[in-house]
Amino acid sequence: MMDLRFLRLLSEDYPTIQTAAAEAVRLSAVLSLPKGTEFYFSDLHGEHEAFIHLLRSASGFIRRKIDDLLSRSVSEAERITLSNLIYYPERELNRLNLPEQEKLDWFRITVHRLLAVSNSVSAKYTRRQVRKKLPDHFAPIIDELLHVTSESKEPFYEACMQEIMNTGMMNDFLTSLCQMIQKLAIDKLHIIGDVFDRGPRADAIMNALIDFHDVDLQWGNHDILWMGAAAGSQACVANVIRQGIGYNNFDLLEDGYNINLRPLATFAAQTYRDDPCTLYTPRVYDQNKYDPIDSQLAARMNKAITMIQFKLEHQLVARHPEFAMDDRLLLQQIDFTSGVLKRPAGDLPLKDTNFPTVDPADPTALSEGEEALIRTITTSFRHSERLQKHIRFLYTHGSMYKAINGNLLYHGCIPMTENGDFAQVPVAGRQLAGKACMDAIDQAVRQAHLLPPHTQEQYEARDYLWYLWCGPLSPLFGKDRMATFERLLLEDKSTHKETMNPYYQRLDDPAACAAILADFGLDPQRDHIVNGHVPVKLKAGESPVKAGGRLFVIDGGISKAYQKQTGIGGYTLVYNSRYLALAEHAPFHVDEQDRPVDMSPRLQVVETKPRRMMVADTDEGQAIQERITALNELVLAYRQGVIKEPF
Repeated sequence: MMDLRFLRLLSEDYPTIQTAAAEAVRLSAVLSLPKGTEFYFSDLHGEHEAFIHLLRSASGFIRRKIDDLLSRSVSEAERITLSNLIYYPERELNRLNLPEQEKLDWFRITVHRLLAVSNSVSAKYTRRQVRKKLPDHFAPIIDELLHVTSESKEPFYEACMQEIMNTGMMNDFLTSLCQMIQKLAIDKLHIIGDVFDRGPRADAIMNALIDFHDVDLQWGNHDILWMGAAAGSQACVANVIRQGIGYNNFDLLEDGYNINLRPLATFAAQTYRDDPCTLYTPRVYDQNKYDPIDSQLAARMNKAITMIQFKLEHQLVARHPEFAMDDRLLLQQIDFTSGVLKRPAGDLPLKDTNFPTVDPADPTALSEGEEALIRTITTSFRHSERLQKHIRFLYTHGSMYKAINGNLLYHGCIPMTENGDFAQVPVAGRQLAGKACMDAIDQAVRQAHLLPPHTQEQYEARDYLWYLWCGPLSPLFGKDRMATFERLLLEDKSTHKETMNPYYQRLDDPAACAAILADFGLDPQRDHIVNGHVPVKLKAGESPVKAGGRLFVIDGGISKAYQKQTGIGGYTLVYNSRYLALAEHAPFHVDEQDRPVDMSPRLQVVETKPRRMMVADTDEGQAIQERITALNELVLAYRQGVIKEPF
């Protein structure tokens, strides 16, 4: 028999034989249901409109359900209208323009169709599970309507429709029904890193993830950068601001997270007032709605924060020789008199030589104005309630990797050497490789959040977050260096090259993938790696399916910045009870009425299961089986009198 202390604790929830046995029966029934559908996304990069559309539409699978159910009885135009209603109920209902005498008929028909879709997407759930996802204020009536199956209940259905209309609750009721369909369509959501940077509103993505019922995240290097900034790392703050300005993300910084950029604008306008700062002009993929900034001022702000970044990074590398990043100590190699970067192979001219804040005698020292500025901006990051809420969610729901239902999820890479062995990575004074390295990094990342602020230990932890952003052996970065300085200031393109970790040369090697899976305790012959970070250049003939189906790279270019390379608008990996499939999406765009164009994705089934997967076959099923065993032990303890039932 199990530990009696555990059984006594369990008896507090199930105080009688009947309650314990009933729960064991219910859980046994759950094990026999088909496995829920999991959706995997990667590298969202702030593209909130595209991602939220994919989330609301279940990557096009809701539309597929509608077509399966209604294609023989409803026109394509009506099916598109129904799908738009499910995805954006508030907006579509506001556009509805029907005479009053037609509204009841339209409402009755629409509810009937929505209930059909609801029953289809909820087929894998128990009624108890469905009830948990019902909107509170309409839960009883929707629960009844979902189970109107006989002619005797038709008057009940009609009376409900009429009374909802009479009370003026049609829009609220339909909105609740549509949102329930959205929730039921996706059982679990996995985000394989990089929510932040490049796109306009990462904060809107974070809000959507927080509102989702079952989500996990694997940190990407851009996420780690924001986590470092939120913890108070000035080097991370400077990088975040530079990236935000460089991609014209003023709405995100100022409206989304209340980061006060006015001191930076004032400093930049004064310091670089005679400098056009052409090299620093932001790339504009999206216009700002709330905080439009003059492009020349934005360029000057970009230059100001870039110079602060270079200085702070130089200081950080110098105090951490264990990072082995001396090749990044570039400021001390500049001859500011002649405007060249001194190199043994020959001097290279700089494209910009106007550095009014740099003291040639001590080029890495911040000026008095820069020191005050970065301190002020860092305080904004530390005190942004919205940002801190989002970062807490990254900690509570995120990790370096996750193994779930036979899939190993991580963002970047497992660092390797040229000969294919796992590379030794510096972590908290140790050199670790493979799973041990990832576990130790996960713990080190959490230290930056958990350690008391303004302590030496926290400073060290914050510096390590910066290393994970761009360090040569960071599993989240996966390159030998981040050549921001060279790409910006040197004409010689050979200096711009960033060499990928040898891991990326072995993506198609089944043996390398098998070694990784085995090291993480998964089955090399059956299980998979799901990876992001590097866009799949589909235009160039590259495939997201690697190593004979053992590894999937699902960064397909949801970010506008990558779509010229990939030729598509991103991937969703879908894992349901019958197969694993890659949904390939067209770039997100809207029509002349500002409606998202509902283009069904191209679906590629990459693995068909030999039999239908049930909940019993999942990790959750194993946990349920353990609970059933415990409940059966509790029933036995009651029957033997070891634990007494209350009177």
